[in-house]
Amino acid sequence: MRDAAKPKAVAGNTNLYCAGYIQQSAMATGNRIIGGSTEAETYNYDEKDYIYVNMGTDKGVNVGDMFSVVRPRGEVNSRWSSKAELGYYVQELGVVEVVRVKSNYSVARIKVSCDSIHLGDIVQLTANRVSPIADMSREFDLFADASGKARGRILMSRDGVEMLGRDFIAYVDLGMDDNTQVGDRLTVYRPLGNGNITQIPQKEAVSARDESFQSDVYRGGKFSNQAQRRDGDKANGRVVTTAKAKLGRPDIRKVVGEAVVLNVKERTATIVITRTAQEIHTGDWVEIQ
Repeated sequence: MRDAAKPKAVAGNTNLYCAGYIQQSAMATGNRIIGGSTEAETYNYDEKDYIYVNMGTDKGVNVGDMFSVVRPRGEVNSRWSSKAELGYYVQELGVVEVVRVKSNYSVARIKVSCDSIHLGDIVQLTANRVSPIADMSREFDLFADASGKARGRILMSRDGVEMLGRDFIAYVDLGMDDNTQVGDRLTVYRPLGNGNITQIPQKEAVSARDESFQSDVYRGGKFSNQAQRRDGDKANGRVVTTAKAKLGRPDIRKVVGEAVVLNVKERTATIVITRTAQEIHTGDWVEIQ
């Protein structure tokens, strides 16, 4: 238990190198995977396979250089964000390390793969990535007040998951334009009473009259002691319902989790869920702590 409470990395290699991101700026697409050592047998390449990239000494490549393998997927539009032109989604497939350099191509070995890598996928020079650290011994305050800092919403998750748990990857509309930084901690919340993804609202369970099969003579009439609640000092006012009881109350938020920022782009950020009080949904709000 003591070890679990120590500050620790929030993301392993899979989430560090394969989280993906949403960016606005144009991407250089000239550097690509052009071959594989087993291409006669397969078109899918995974961890420890050797592949060839169209970059050699002519482009300044050196043994030991690390390249991220990426695949642009398309423009992102979300009902959950008021920001226009969020950008396009880029899937990160893994990381390769250069082991041999030729004049106009290089041989690289796949170090990390989180999806099948194909010929034609784009490679981009990347540095060794280090995970942000989170202090998991810090109290998870389910009733924390708002920080007053930038807030946004969860736009979508990696792989289209709708109910997110710990270590899941998601994307929020907080970016460089909101001064978001890698390592920022986010509170995940929603307005109290929201978040029933089954779309079946809870209603009053008992009616004012309960006709059953007791004796008409001895049951004491048709009135039920489970009748609906009523206002008034003699219970002669309006019916009290759950919906009416909520009217006029202050804005109350329900904290459902915490997250840490892994990557920041112009208008969005990639986050990893670090704590949950219950399932987290796309559309939930996030606020920088």
